[in-house]
Amino acid sequence: MFDLDAYLARINLPARVTPDAEGLGRLQREHRLAIPFENLDVRLGRGIAIDSASVFAKLVTAKRGGYCFEHNRLFMDALAALGFRVRPLLARVWLGVADTPPLTHTLSLVTIGDRDWIADAGFGGSYAPVMALADGWEAEAPDGAWFRLDRDPRHGWMLHRKGDAGSTDGRGTGPGWQPQYSFHETEVFDGDLALSNHWTSTAPASRFTQVTIASIVLPHGLAGLTDRRYHRRAGDNRSEAEITDPRVYRMRMSLMFGIDLTPEEVVQLGLF
Repeated sequence: MFDLDAYLARINLPARVTPDAEGLGRLQREHRLAIPFENLDVRLGRGIAIDSASVFAKLVTAKRGGYCFEHNRLFMDALAALGFRVRPLLARVWLGVADTPPLTHTLSLVTIGDRDWIADAGFGGSYAPVMALADGWEAEAPDGAWFRLDRDPRHGWMLHRKGDAGSTDGRGTGPGWQPQYSFHETEVFDGDLALSNHWTSTAPASRFTQVTIASIVLPHGLAGLTDRRYHRRAGDNRSEAEITDPRVYRMRMSLMFGIDLTPEEVVQLGLF
């Protein structure tokens, strides 16, 4: 039985949301503001369990973070407990690739009335608002970035992103539309998620086995640690620094992301 009250306390929501598009958007937003994205267990060789009980124990009870397969499992369980109709989708992430990427990301398809929406509580590099599954649908994120959904003749749907809070107008002067990920509406089963999660958490070619990542959505931006590089953007303000002291790394991980690492775990990460 999903402990909805414990989940809502974890994401700092004092009351249940209504099972409509507004409620869906609020739940996703508070989830991303409260629970960090991170792949520490991958880098520490612990493996990633994505069954409901394991994910709840880690992200809610232990107040850790996780990556997409963990976040969206928890998020879907919460949506179901709130009365939403929801099922998972698998996606191909197109950032920084030349060839067709594998299915290494999951998101949620939510049906409200006669309209489908996509929601994503687990994409670490940016924050996309809840979006209607409609060709050409656009939405502005709180950091000033714009997102657009387009039908793709080969890959089903493509989510594009343009600009961020660093652009003077948020839309017209930043970088052009960049593909984030593509997906089909094909039904996804637990075995499909298990296979994609296994590759993403173990394959030498996976980014998550190569780089240590933590990030958290801010009210108007994002803060992250990529190996030893700390970066933060909030509104028009940006900062970046290289962490050279493992004690500072532990402090930053604790204060910014709420993750308490032991000195031995930092050594095991091999960053210093």
